[in-house]
Amino acid sequence: MARWEPGARERLEQAALELFGEQGFADTTVPQIAARAGLTTRTFFRHFADKREVLFAGEDDVPQLVAGYLAQAPADETPMQLIARGLPVMATRLFDGRRDQLQNRHRVVAQDDGLRERDLHKRAALSDQIRAAFQARGVDPLTSTLTAELAVTVMHTSLTRWLARNDDRALADIVTDTLTALRTLASDV
Repeated sequence: MARWEPGARERLEQAALELFGEQGFADTTVPQIAARAGLTTRTFFRHFADKREVLFAGEDDVPQLVAGYLAQAPADETPMQLIARGLPVMATRLFDGRRDQLQNRHRVVAQDDGLRERDLHKRAALSDQIRAAFQARGVDPLTSTLTAELAVTVMHTSLTRWLARNDDRALADIVTDTLTALRTLASDV
């Protein structure tokens, strides 16, 4: 086995997504993933705590990235201005070039209750981080909470719409469209 070749993590991710798609998340084992990647089970566990982490690895960096963006943003921008400017930037930075991988991940998560629950937990944690970052900027708690929840909802809605499309439209453009729809909806109140 080619255990020490570069790209082991990526090979494991690819093998896992293939197997999850072929036989389902629950019926896929770590030894199967490692074998498909041409690696050992021990190598798998050097990179991932368990098979769920193949789907959610790397997402722990997102809250810190968002908090850093908010901390560096101009002090005179309102929370909604920050969201409107920041979400397309984050969409490009985090998701460009990963559409096929994310479509596969989305299909796997949608088919498993435990994975959907984990995804919801990750979104809630992200919302909490954004809320805390707004409060650190001096934004009141209610506005911080509402804006954080809106940001996560807009990104999730946009991402779901983007993954369902069969064209080359950029996620950042879909985020902008979703924000426009939100503005229109809010103006009807």
